[in-house]
Formats: sequence, structure tokens, C-alpha cells
Amino acid sequence: MNLKSLTVFLIILIFLSFGAGSDAQEIDFPGTDDAELSNVAGLPSLMDITELLDKATEAEEEADDDWSTPVKIAIIFAGLAILPSLLVLMTSFARIVIVLSFVRRALTTQTIPPTIAIIGLALFLTIFTMAPTLSLMNEYAVQPYLEDEMTFQTAGENASEIIKEFMLRQSRESDVALFVRMAEIPQPESMRDLGLHIVVPAFVISEFRTAFEMGCLLFIPFLLIDLVVASVLLSAGMMMLPPVMVSLPLKLVLFILVDGWTLLAESLSMGFL
Repeated sequence: MNLKSLTVFLIILIFLSFGAGSDAQEIDFPGTDDAELSNVAGLPSLMDITELLDKATEAEEEADDDWSTPVKIAIIFAGLAILPSLLVLMTSFARIVIVLSFVRRALTTQTIPPTIAIIGLALFLTIFTMAPTLSLMNEYAVQPYLEDEMTFQTAGENASEIIKEFMLRQSRESDVALFVRMAEIPQPESMRDLGLHIVVPAFVISEFRTAFEMGCLLFIPFLLIDLVVASVLLSAGMMMLPPVMVSLPLKLVLFILVDGWTLLAESLSMGFL
């Protein structure tokens, strides 16, 4: 891939995330029923993404391009700096990784599971929970654009409307109202009329609150075990024995007996349905 192709690819990704506009098609989003989701196109394949890149790059090459190499490099590094934040803050990743970190901290296992394993599990759970949204983006934006049924701008606007719909479902109305009030804009007739500059921070704040609520609830049982063990050791006069040495095996046994990882994955996944 040459420098121009990589530049256009980054622009595509950023545009699909923040390309909301007034020309976006009115999309009738399917519900969560299996019968409705079965009619939705699957996730975009690697060939679809490659074809999307080639098509957009070919369209760009038809125009005169006077960009200098330093400008292209600046765009590339700017895109690389922005894309991780978009992927983390506009998907279910933030909630999942925060809850998993809370669980590891509550278990007091230090670096077990290792950070890379926590991030990897959070990433694949994010892909799983975002699959319906990605399928809608594939059906209403990627495939119509590849089949020349809509322009690139319309496809980007449809994609942004779909990701906005996902974020609004997970956002609390009070958080959305807060940013609407701070932005000093008229009260919209529908929440779909709000821009991403309002929806994204409201979604992030809501996700942080939900993640901390789940983390606190998960922390309480393990905290009780620590308190009981510390009280027993103090009553037995074993003050020199660190309570964590006794409570850690008990917490691990409890977590294993209740099949903690399965329950955790199920709770995190069902929270986005």
C-alpha cells in the first residue's frame, strides 16, 4: 500500500466515524429479535474492506492531488492518533475493559491475568457485542457503496447514523441532556438529530458510570472475604500473617466455583443487547 492509499484509508475511517450530515438516509433499524437479525447482512469481510479501500482510492486518484509529502505524513500520524480513541470510546470496549480490570483488582492477583490477556479478551468481547452494529453498517453503508447504489458521502453518513443509534441506546438521558444544555442548542425533536460531538461524550460518561457500578458490585463479595479473613486472623492472634495470603486462595476458589469468567462474559455481553 502506497502513501496515498494509506492516507485515504485513514480519511475513510475517520469520515465513517464523524461523517454525520443532513443527507443521511432514514434507516429502519432492525430490533434484537433473532428473526429480524437473521435478515441483516453479515460483518464486512476482508475482501469488502479491501474493495472499499481500492474504490475510494481510485476515486481520489481521478482528481488532481497537489498534496506534498509532509502534509500526507501529518494526516497519517493525525489519523493514527485519533483512531484508537474512536475505537475505544465509540464502542463497548471501555465498559468491558474497566470491569475486567476491577475483577482483577478485586481478586488481588496483581498481574494475573496479564494486561495483554485482559485487553485481548476485552477486544474480542467488543467485536462480539458490536457485531449487530457492524452488520448494519455493512448492509446500509459498505455494500451499497461497493455496488454503486450510493455515494461515498451518503455511505459515511449512514454509517455514522448507525453508530450514533448504538451509542444513544447505551446513553442515559440525563447525560445527553447535560451536554445539550452545555452546548446551548435548541431541544431537538429526536435524539437522532443530535450531533456526534454531543452523543459521544454523553455515551462515554454513561459507559464509565455503568462500568464503575458493575465493578463496585463485583468488588463487594471479595471485600467481605478480606474482612472476614482479617478478623479471624486478628482474633487468633496471627497478626504477623498477611491476610491476603489466606484470602487469595479463598477468593480464587469462590470465583472458580461460581464459574466467574462465564458469568462475567455473559453479563457484559447481555448488557449491550
